[in-house]
Amino acid sequence: MMQGAYRFLTNIAGLILPWWLAWRAGRGKEDRARLGERKGQASHDRPNGRLVWCHAASVGEALSILPLTEAAHACGCQVLVTTGTLTSARLMAERLPAGVTHQYIPLDHRPWVRRFLDHWKPDLVLWTESELWPNILAEIAARQIPAVLVNGRLSDRAYRGWRRWPAFARSVVGAFTLIIAQSDEDKIRFAALGAKRAVRSGNLKLAAAPLPVDEAALGSLRVQIGQRPRWLAASIHPGEDKIIGEVHRAVKAAEPGLLTILVPRHPQKAFDMTEGLQALGFKVARRSLGDIPARDTDIYMADTMGELGLFYRLCDLAFMGKSLAVGGGQNPAEAAKLGCALLFGADMSNFRDTAAEFLTARAAVQVQNAAELTAAVGRLLRDSPARLKMSENASAVMERHAGAVAETLSHLAPYLDRV
Repeated sequence: MMQGAYRFLTNIAGLILPWWLAWRAGRGKEDRARLGERKGQASHDRPNGRLVWCHAASVGEALSILPLTEAAHACGCQVLVTTGTLTSARLMAERLPAGVTHQYIPLDHRPWVRRFLDHWKPDLVLWTESELWPNILAEIAARQIPAVLVNGRLSDRAYRGWRRWPAFARSVVGAFTLIIAQSDEDKIRFAALGAKRAVRSGNLKLAAAPLPVDEAALGSLRVQIGQRPRWLAASIHPGEDKIIGEVHRAVKAAEPGLLTILVPRHPQKAFDMTEGLQALGFKVARRSLGDIPARDTDIYMADTMGELGLFYRLCDLAFMGKSLAVGGGQNPAEAAKLGCALLFGADMSNFRDTAAEFLTARAAVQVQNAAELTAAVGRLLRDSPARLKMSENASAVMERHAGAVAETLSHLAPYLDRV
């Protein structure tokens, strides 16, 4: 019943989806030049030969599957990668191996999904994490295309939601021939929802290569900032920017030269964040405008694409956003790999196991509010040995996950061999 209701609603939604896409494009949330791809209209010809379709929802997932796309390409397969966000598309343009095609994922409207599949005719589908679109997966299953969910994850909220509709969940999860889960708990959850076969291989995000950096840009910023004490607020969501401002003001009282570097999760939010912080009396410089962090700059708004690796290398103390004013957290592994002592807020439910592992290893500090974040930032800025010890502990955690890519590829090998 639920599956039929979903199909009915998405069919009806097809009447307004073109208008909705145009509205999003007008707000800078869609690529206007490539809106056809969201309707299943291909922007490239299908390459000849066997084709592996890899889908990743956003930036973190797309980065985590790069080794898989390279392995598929090395097997002689053509590779198509789809993502759903502007940020991920721009990043994939820089990071995908030569010969790999990128497209936006079509919205989950059956005529658009069928148009997409009719054109690309994938021989194998590799899906990532937890973005389970029922119409897309139903069409894949109907065409008997082998599909594997890699780095599979189910948050507490998603698992509760799927359990309310067991038959619907079974039809969606059952579209996958194999589910390779991040953790034992995720494996159990997928099995309970009706997975045909579920195995565990670890978290690909924890095994991904360190984020790249432009060494010239890094050197230039180090000269501009000099010896000023600094910390990084990474992947910040609206609402958290004001908290970061509060923390900066309080810590600056004891650290007069303090520079706070703020990386918004979505660069298009930088204008509003900057205006809000300036209204509170802060001197804000924006990297996207070519501003440099001057002596009187309080907050350096790092609102550019693909430079997070630069700022993790520039700071050895990093707070992970989406964990205070909004919840779920952001991936702390990227910061840990680049030598950062970690701070994060009360809600890290999207990375529950990872956060717990860092806390157990004394590689991170969890805070409940702005006051606790202020205390932690102030203490760790004054105590460089403590920051170094946390960084070393974080590196040790990351070493334990280095084999996730190899183990995932071992599970995928039979499927790639058959393509």
